[in-house]
Amino acid sequence: MDHKRLDYFLVLAKTLHFARASELCHISAPTLSRNIKQLEEEVGVALFSRDNRSVKLTREGESFIDYANATLANWQRFRTNMQDPEQLIYGKVSIYCSVTASYSFLHQILEQLRLKHQHIEIKLNTGDPALAINRVLDSHEAMAIAAKPDRLPAQIAFASIGYSSLVFIAPRSPCSITEKLANFSNTINWSQLEFIVPEQGFTRQRLEHWWSKNNINAKIYAQVAGHEAMVSMVSLGLGIAMVPKIVLDNSPLKDKVQIINDQCEAPAGFEIGLAVLRKELSDPALTALWDIAQELKEINSTSLNMI
Repeated sequence: MDHKRLDYFLVLAKTLHFARASELCHISAPTLSRNIKQLEEEVGVALFSRDNRSVKLTREGESFIDYANATLANWQRFRTNMQDPEQLIYGKVSIYCSVTASYSFLHQILEQLRLKHQHIEIKLNTGDPALAINRVLDSHEAMAIAAKPDRLPAQIAFASIGYSSLVFIAPRSPCSITEKLANFSNTINWSQLEFIVPEQGFTRQRLEHWWSKNNINAKIYAQVAGHEAMVSMVSLGLGIAMVPKIVLDNSPLKDKVQIINDQCEAPAGFEIGLAVLRKELSDPALTALWDIAQELKEINSTSLNMI
């Protein structure tokens, strides 16, 4: 039996969505449909019932999950025993993170992974960090580097790998924003400044709570997906923003902005860590990354400046 078809079956059984499953398998939806049909012909039963609106596992399909998982696990053990007497780990792990996280956290993790587990394949997607937890919950990726929310979903296991404070930034170059800041005395009138804010996510929630707590009637100039773009817009003199300090420290534009403070302290920062579905932690490849990340946190707790 074709092991790739078993992989395709398990992804579709998890997502119950042909378009999403084909994306995760890196094949077209028609190719996925054809492979599932060939697998059903091989086993002699329908594994899925499907119509134009939904995909569901049949009773036989639910039973076949155990067979597929056992077969692929046995195949991996066979390859390990026959080809790798050192018990090397094989597997694929898809990861989602922001651009900043890809070189501030993920770079070190993958560097150690390459040294310890050369047969693990990585697929990386970058994007808005506000989406990280949901990307894992929806099975788009197996693992994400994410800010720890105030309420962590029960299905998610979270391993802290660092911390980031939140800072307010303004442009350095002369503009209307710097003129306003210069005219303020000891206290900034935040309601007179234009804010550049994230469209959604943890930072946006913290900022809105801070506005409410300090009775600030905020003016929003722009809503942006991703903190890196917020630093860019601030550097152009378009407004001020609250961003994770880790983003500022790693930005190529950090010398074009300044941190601003007054009596209204910025909101508390947040933990950053790896998020995975608890049920997936039995996967050897995923566990290998999980262990490396936690080892690196201990080693770099000082050098990472608690970011």
